[in-house]
Amino acid sequence: MTRGSMTRGLLPVWADALRLGFGTLTAIRVPAPRSADKARAGWAMTFAPIVGAVLAAIAIALVEVIGHVGYGVVVGFLVIGLFAYLTRGMHLDGLADAADGLGAAKGGVADPARGLEVMRRGDVGPFGVVTLVVVIGMQATALGELLSVGHGLAVLVLALVVSRFVLSVLCMRGVPAARTEGLGPLVAGSVGGAQVIGSALLSSALVAALWGLLSLDGGQHLPGAGAALAAVGSGVAVGVLFALRCIKRFGGVTGDVLGACVELAFTTILIVAALIVM
Repeated sequence: MTRGSMTRGLLPVWADALRLGFGTLTAIRVPAPRSADKARAGWAMTFAPIVGAVLAAIAIALVEVIGHVGYGVVVGFLVIGLFAYLTRGMHLDGLADAADGLGAAKGGVADPARGLEVMRRGDVGPFGVVTLVVVIGMQATALGELLSVGHGLAVLVLALVVSRFVLSVLCMRGVPAARTEGLGPLVAGSVGGAQVIGSALLSSALVAALWGLLSLDGGQHLPGAGAALAAVGSGVAVGVLFALRCIKRFGGVTGDVLGACVELAFTTILIVAALIVM
């Protein structure tokens, strides 16, 4: 089989993967994929940075429209609220459920089965509420401060794209699913090593393209290479470490765990960048 025929054979799979990715990770209306198997799920996670780039482009447009009135925490909350709407609050819901699941105990002892059941129910308990309040507050505050000094949009692009890249890392082959139903079994272990490398290269290209667009605006500043690498490394590390904690507790990943890792990676990148550039 020639390289051209292999590419043509992959095109329908890639198209389905993009539909699956946008349909699963956002509220953006797209045609349903013709099939949703393990291979397509793996490519959907590989292409997840594209979802982050589209969200970033929408956020850039919003900030450019309202930026003339000034920046600050209020604008930060507006942007974070926009993301919650565009993603159906799925990642935030996953973060709250994962927090409640990790906090679930029986007789004062951590109970994995009870934790999974708490996560399955979907209602928000005390651990989830506190986690959401703290995380959303940190996101909006860090973003507002970054916007006020001209670094906000560039760091936002970095955080949105890289936090979605984390999904390809967490869905690598060998990562188990915690249960047999839901999103976890479909995507867990679906991404090959070469796909992770491809996702990393794709993320870099998307960030570079959007940063090139931002550089046309004299009021926007790009973070230095050291700051960008520190923020990215910290975000990926926090997402992976949280996933490992959940795998140890629950025996694998779930859709809630993956959503939580996206939010934690996103938050970490914003906070680290704010601490460095402020």
